[in-house]
Amino acid sequence: MSKRILGVITARGGSKGIPGKNIKLFLGKPLIAHTVEVALTSGVFDPAVGGAGRLILSTDDEKIAEVARKYGCVVPFLRPAEFAADNTPHIPVMQHAVSWLREKEGYEPDYVMILQPTSPLRQAFHIKEAVELIVKEGADSLVSVSLVPKHFHPDWQFVKDDRQRIKIFTGTPLRNIVTRRQNLPDTFYKNGAIFLFKPELLFKKEPSIYGEDTIAYPMEEKYSINIDTPDEWRIAEEIAIKICKNLRRL
Repeated sequence: MSKRILGVITARGGSKGIPGKNIKLFLGKPLIAHTVEVALTSGVFDPAVGGAGRLILSTDDEKIAEVARKYGCVVPFLRPAEFAADNTPHIPVMQHAVSWLREKEGYEPDYVMILQPTSPLRQAFHIKEAVELIVKEGADSLVSVSLVPKHFHPDWQFVKDDRQRIKIFTGTPLRNIVTRRQNLPDTFYKNGAIFLFKPELLFKKEPSIYGEDTIAYPMEEKYSINIDTPDEWRIAEEIAIKICKNLRRL
């Protein structure tokens, strides 16, 4: 039986770090177009796969909505202003989207996936593999992650007090610090490319997109950049050009 996957691309208007970021051209296409295209290419949200998946945009900005529609994304509503502030977290945005589809269209997914346009190097196979993994494992949620470089490992990070005395961030005594990089265990950071979770988590007493059982979906560093600054935009374009020599996407 196919799982019903709801993909929600979140794209608020009024970006301050990079004005008009979501529709600014990234290698010749609006930034948001890259996320729409790989999502549709993945097949996860293609109604032809049994009608199980849907891909929608949640935005408060009609210009962003117009661009997303042009590339094949459904925009069933414009997000209310109270869910589009600078500091609005994902939970109320997802609660609104899931509730709207349930009440207006009777659509209730098995899983919800958040796809941010600021991760334009995410590929279709990442989306497909993430869904396959969470279904196989039966976890509450999945988060895409990337490997933390060893020289930034928590066991090699320090905090200092007001007297400039230092301690290892993890609480390990300095006398027991790991001296060889090869002996450090792998650690990961969430890269922002994919968040996938059961929708009921959104409506618990303490709403969350994680639940009690979260699985990691590791991604290579080259696919993991999340664009927030002009410098990150430039770096992402440089990486994308290299990736495109092997992947025909852009």
